Amino acid sequence: MDKKNILEILKTITYPGFSRDIVSFGMVEDVNVNGDSVSVKLKITTQQEEKKSAVIQEVEQALKGTKAFKDVQVSVVEGAPPSASGPAPQSAQTQPASPLDGIKHVIAVASGKGGVGKSTVAANLALSLRDAGHKVGLLDLDIYGPSLPIILGINDQPDLTQDRKLIPLDHMDMKIMSFGFISGNQTPVIWRGPLVARMTEQFFRDVVWGELDYLILDLPPGTGDVQLTLTQKLKIDGAVIVTTPQDIALADVRKGADMFKKVHTPVLGVIENMSGLFLEGEVTNGKGVSIEGQPVDVGEDGRFAIRIDLFKKGGGKSESERLDVPLLGEIPISQDIMEATDAGKPISAFNPDAHVTKIYKSIAEKVIDTLN
Repeated sequence: MDKKNILEILKTITYPGFSRDIVSFGMVEDVNVNGDSVSVKLKITTQQEEKKSAVIQEVEQALKGTKAFKDVQVSVVEGAPPSASGPAPQSAQTQPASPLDGIKHVIAVASGKGGVGKSTVAANLALSLRDAGHKVGLLDLDIYGPSLPIILGINDQPDLTQDRKLIPLDHMDMKIMSFGFISGNQTPVIWRGPLVARMTEQFFRDVVWGELDYLILDLPPGTGDVQLTLTQKLKIDGAVIVTTPQDIALADVRKGADMFKKVHTPVLGVIENMSGLFLEGEVTNGKGVSIEGQPVDVGEDGRFAIRIDLFKKGGGKSESERLDVPLLGEIPISQDIMEATDAGKPISAFNPDAHVTKIYKSIAEKVIDTLN
């Protein structure tokens, strides 16, 4: 058995608390095979000794289970601490990404293209985290097309501290900041990359966020200056990728997801938005219901519910499988979402008992579990 075979075996071992294996994490420093002896050096610097011991024990059991080696040695060497995408490279031109004071977790909501409902997802995710009892901030970083002022129904401008720091707006028991509060939603922004990068950094460095459990970042679509500035300057705990089911959306979303992998930012999961249209109704004529000649099941109470896949089905699931991350949720097309958003009150606040609100709450719970 050679080194390649051993690495394939080690790929079956996941790091405790994650779905990623220790090889893709970059935790396998070296493998040395000498006859019926094998030694494995692991690069783990977590302070949690039980996690180290668990990984070492799993590696030993996996290699001894092959019956190919009489002697198995597993050791831990000093190295970069594990993250959900491995250690981040640094260059002379790039400062190490650093956390924000007082903020426990930073989560980016991203997509590869516009029009997939990313800002709506970001707002409802933030509200669901708030409803779970957490202190939440929401930062709209789409400088060219900020949406949160419309989605949240806010037209106010932030105040400044004496040292010229921005004070986020307190709205719906969350701290909110958007470039739209400063520029006005009717004003087009015509900026080159350096100005965008500078404003992006100012938004998370020069805003008085205070103590937060979660800061949700609503990113612009694509893989441009904002995303690069964030990953270079700010420690992001993970990204949530939003897509719609059809192939043309997935093609762009894959580019965005792969960008986060290249800059070593963990992808927490995928959300499929506009995932089918659900129609509910009640039979009153006693004749039943059919769609394009196919009968629809009707309950004893005369009620029925059907799903129509307007675009396609399974795009989010296939992307989550490609990335080896969870499919966090499938959010259907809903008139309730449209009406709530246009009214300046996301569905999670507009109708806490709605079916879609429960989906968002489930997504928030999965994000919390993943980070913990």
